[in-house]
Amino acid sequence: MPPNPSPIPHPASRPQGDVELLERLTRARSDLLAQVGRRIVGQHQVLDGILTAIFSGGHALLLGVPGLAKTLMVQTVAQTLDLKFSRIQFTPDLMPTDITGTEIIEEDQTTGKRAFRFVRGPVFANIVLADEVNRTPPKTQAALLQAMQEHQVTAAGQTHPLPAPFFVLATQNPIEQEGTYPLPEAQLDRFMFELRVAYPTKEEEETIVEATTGDAATEIAPVLTAEDVLALQHLVRRIPVPKPLVRAAVTLVRMSRPGDGEAGQDDLAHGSSSLPSTPAARSSSQAAPRPGRARSAPPPPPRN
Repeated sequence: MPPNPSPIPHPASRPQGDVELLERLTRARSDLLAQVGRRIVGQHQVLDGILTAIFSGGHALLLGVPGLAKTLMVQTVAQTLDLKFSRIQFTPDLMPTDITGTEIIEEDQTTGKRAFRFVRGPVFANIVLADEVNRTPPKTQAALLQAMQEHQVTAAGQTHPLPAPFFVLATQNPIEQEGTYPLPEAQLDRFMFELRVAYPTKEEEETIVEATTGDAATEIAPVLTAEDVLALQHLVRRIPVPKPLVRAAVTLVRMSRPGDGEAGQDDLAHGSSSLPSTPAARSSSQAAPRPGRARSAPPPPPRN
């Protein structure tokens, strides 16, 4: 049975025509990159991957050494989308309730009666930055699983829906291994892309130094709202996926499996499930309506 896609609530406002939305998606991508580029130097492929994941309704894992502005990049994207942003710094002593929220006893000043009240955690935001997600034990990492897949949180037997749209953008430090906990495969399946943040070029680094040693503040103007993002997400799911693109996505996933009759790798012990095939095809169809691109092209490889 194919995996069910994450639920995407419909926008409250009256929907626009698909042609008008398609033109707006093309303009919005260019405007978003221009606004983020006022604060972030370079990293065009990473930013493009983040936007692809957002408009496709997926999540992304940013992999890079400290000091490459991963946190600032995610925060700036949230500002351009006019979405609520929340940052969670993952540490070895972080508890699951520190992410999802907890119940507290509250006393009514009038009647004197006590009752439990649920206090929402930082996961109740539109864009959640899970900073250094591999620094916390798997027990706490698993607190994000239900939220990323079902866009809701269950606490004390009650289900609390998360605000829409909802994205998790996690960062991971690849050079420090002490005190870290590799993400389990069940957690990696929740990410659509793994985006590697590279070092800036010499010219880009000179520009960064010039910008960070000055006194000028960079203002970021919102380009889209939450309602706009929801409408564009539904538009992406209505874009037809050509049959050749479906075959290419399925073939790419099947190549990772041992003993496959078509293109399997016999030297592998385990291969990918069917889960990555759908986001691979969906993100490729979302990439089609960009300036200068006439047809869908393969996206960055999805997470296995």
